[in-house]
Amino acid sequence: MKKLISEYLGTTLLVAIVVGSGIMATDLTKDVGLQLLINTIATVFGLAVLILILAPISGAHFNPVVTLVDLFQGKSSLLQFIQYAFAQVLGAISGAFLANAMFDHPIVETATKVRSGSNLYLAEIVATAGLILVINLLVSQKNLTVIPAAVAAWIGSAYFFTSSTSFANPAVTIGRTFTDSFAGIAPECAPQFIAAQILGALIGLGLVKVLTHDK
Repeated sequence: MKKLISEYLGTTLLVAIVVGSGIMATDLTKDVGLQLLINTIATVFGLAVLILILAPISGAHFNPVVTLVDLFQGKSSLLQFIQYAFAQVLGAISGAFLANAMFDHPIVETATKVRSGSNLYLAEIVATAGLILVINLLVSQKNLTVIPAAVAAWIGSAYFFTSSTSFANPAVTIGRTFTDSFAGIAPECAPQFIAAQILGALIGLGLVKVLTHDK
């Protein structure tokens, strides 16, 4: 239960950071580039802190595909995957509600921002594959202390070098359908993003296997 609470809390706060900083950014400036920069900086620092404090409790996955990769590697059970994924998705939705409430939006909103196109799906594959690669190579190298900074740095860079702004997380994608703000994604676009993220995670796992096969 402690692990599930950790995953729920971490994903709640992560989505609250992503959505809340997006709303704050649009309140502060009309410059889209500056809005993205504000959103990115808040996410990078928030994600690093959340991983740092919650990794010793639950592993700080906050992401169903991270847990799925652990399942495929025999590091977690099917039951744990189901429990973690449920906690993560519930946390992501809660985080969107929390951010909406903090900025005096309707607590429950439906996103209207359309994000579709093969370029965006490719970007999600790249962002998610890179995330899995970063985490699992550092684990393989027993370099665990730098994971919070490395994961946050990867997500931060991918905000700018991918056309999708690097969701890289099915739970977060679902959560972001519940806010009609800068960070939102229309519900009809979410399934394609999630499919791309799962494919990216599998590609990332394949690359990890290739790069660590002699260990």
